[in-house]
Amino acid sequence: MVDFTDEDDALLAELGVEVETKQEGGRTAREERIIAGFEEIQRFVTEHGRVPQHGEGRDIFERIYAVRLDRLRDQEDCRSLLAPMDHQGLLAGAGAAPSGFAEEMDDDALLAELGVEAPADDLTELRHVRSAADKRAAEEIANRSRCEDFERFKPLFDQVQNEIRSGLRATRPIVKDTGFLKAEIKAGQFFILGGQLAYVAAVGEPFKAPNGETDSRLRVIYSNATESDLLLRSLQRALYKDEAGRRVTEPNAGPLFADRTEDGDEASGTVYVLRSKSDHPDVAAHREVLHKIGVTGNDVATRIANARLDPTFLMADVEIVATYELFNINRTRLENIIHRVFAPARLDITINDRMGHPIVPREWFLVPLFVIDDVVERIKDGTITGYVYDPKTAALTRAA
Repeated sequence: MVDFTDEDDALLAELGVEVETKQEGGRTAREERIIAGFEEIQRFVTEHGRVPQHGEGRDIFERIYAVRLDRLRDQEDCRSLLAPMDHQGLLAGAGAAPSGFAEEMDDDALLAELGVEAPADDLTELRHVRSAADKRAAEEIANRSRCEDFERFKPLFDQVQNEIRSGLRATRPIVKDTGFLKAEIKAGQFFILGGQLAYVAAVGEPFKAPNGETDSRLRVIYSNATESDLLLRSLQRALYKDEAGRRVTEPNAGPLFADRTEDGDEASGTVYVLRSKSDHPDVAAHREVLHKIGVTGNDVATRIANARLDPTFLMADVEIVATYELFNINRTRLENIIHRVFAPARLDITINDRMGHPIVPREWFLVPLFVIDDVVERIKDGTITGYVYDPKTAALTRAA
């Protein structure tokens, strides 16, 4: 086999050519995985100043590390292997797991909460942890360095981990097509790569790579307070090769535009925008910017046929201002997102129904049509979850 220098390796990596990496120290693949798993626990201890703990209130990754550390402490061969590098004295401690916890909530059960499928092999082999050689091969694509302004990003990582734990976000398998990610990588996205959360903080100007592909230089921040400036295509390759690699969904979005049918999904739906013909003073005063925004799976004309008898339509006829056809969406989640964005501009009005009972309609908003157009476009490109409507400027602004 041809021997390459470090400069040759870097050049070949930029061209997308794989370079075989020799295994060091004559260790077995299992030993490499054990060492890699222990190194992640050590990084956690260095970052947080304590050993990882069990408990439902703990971060999902901390719970994984806690179970893993218990396993390593319990196995003599693991303790012997790791003793020379245990500068923090982690192997000498006693496990803090409640009785039966390690069996009930092992690595694979915890990973299942993140949507990561567990292998059927011996769990003690820590198969979801890549070997040190595998990790070096991925990291050679671009050198990681300490993130000097990590304090800016730490709240984002904390928020995303909380949202994963609460179910507000989910992790999904990487959708692959002919060896690469099917979806485009964009600024603001989160992935799980090599057991770390990775945040795409910035995407540089596109350029033509030597192989003819369009590429961009990224700034990627990792949850262990490091960063890299790897190429977009290099990140795609790394995610493709990482069996445990995942993409993190946007909050609240759910499967709005899914690539497969899931419970609650519908084949198609229509976002409709209506204008009221009511002579109510509050309606008449703002008629040009007052819109009812909803989602239906039926014909919109059928939906509004009896508007004058329905308090949700202000007990008056309406006219259709705009409609937007969307496919493979969960209508309830879509409608919730739209109403969340426009919540600051919701009309505060009470209408009596035919029996004289007061009703407070929730789908009427004081918002110009052009902003509604903007929201629909952001729903289509997946960026809407980061925005809210500002009534003072009549424009979308970044959510706090």
